[in-house]
Amino acid sequence: MILVTGATGNIGRELARELDTKNATFRLLVRDPARTAALPKRAERAVGDLGEPSTLTPAFDGVDKLFLLTQGIGTDYTAAAVAAAKAAGVSHIVHLSSTNVLGDPMPAMGRWHHEREEIIRASGIPVTFLRPGGFMTNTLDWVPTIREGGYVLDPVGPGRYAPIDPADIAAVAALALTEDGHQGKEYVLTGNEMFTVTEQVQIIAQTIGRDIEVRETATPAEAVRSRFPHGAPQALADAITEGFTLMRADTAGFRTDTLEQLLGRRPRTFADWCARNADAFRQPETA
Repeated sequence: MILVTGATGNIGRELARELDTKNATFRLLVRDPARTAALPKRAERAVGDLGEPSTLTPAFDGVDKLFLLTQGIGTDYTAAAVAAAKAAGVSHIVHLSSTNVLGDPMPAMGRWHHEREEIIRASGIPVTFLRPGGFMTNTLDWVPTIREGGYVLDPVGPGRYAPIDPADIAAVAALALTEDGHQGKEYVLTGNEMFTVTEQVQIIAQTIGRDIEVRETATPAEAVRSRFPHGAPQALADAITEGFTLMRADTAGFRTDTLEQLLGRRPRTFADWCARNADAFRQPETA
């Protein structure tokens, strides 16, 4: 039995579909079962919350493999999941980490992920670490300004990176969960195309048939305020600001061919992802 955390998120949804295609036996850990209506019907549902450890025992019952995704700041969710996994006799964890752990010096985002990795290592449970770079779905943060004003704030200017489709991350996770030979591995995953923000916006604009302005004078702080209009925890805001600053300085970018080696195909393209998600960027029709 495989337990999937973060089952209703960008990666978890895709992972559920991948596991269903592979006829795996799996269970979805969710806080609200109503949000799983679009996910495979044959998957078990377990109601629980990593923030409430007392809810995890029944969810982990009979589980031998765990896909662990924890969001936000800190390590409490990871510690709770690992404790439940140890108690249940889980034999393999596939953990979603980040390329940020490779930073030298390691940025705040990287330190949080590194601390989570260390908790899992200390448990003694065999683990596969997935360390993806930026997600293509991060561009959905631009939806409000695209819809309302036809523009995107660009705090990284000449910085380049190789965004990855969450569906590709899910495909690697499914491979690691259902095939032998992945325990003890660390997979650094990126897309295959290098982009600046301006180049990504151009593809979105072409996809939806609308002009979109790129405001390259935006500061990291302005971009954070746009992303979190009601405010964000200071530590998170500081970490995102730091990340934007580092991205601006990286004009070469970073990518790997790990995904192609594992899956035997090239990563999905950003244009393909935009075509599948075009409606998210379009202005809703008014009645």
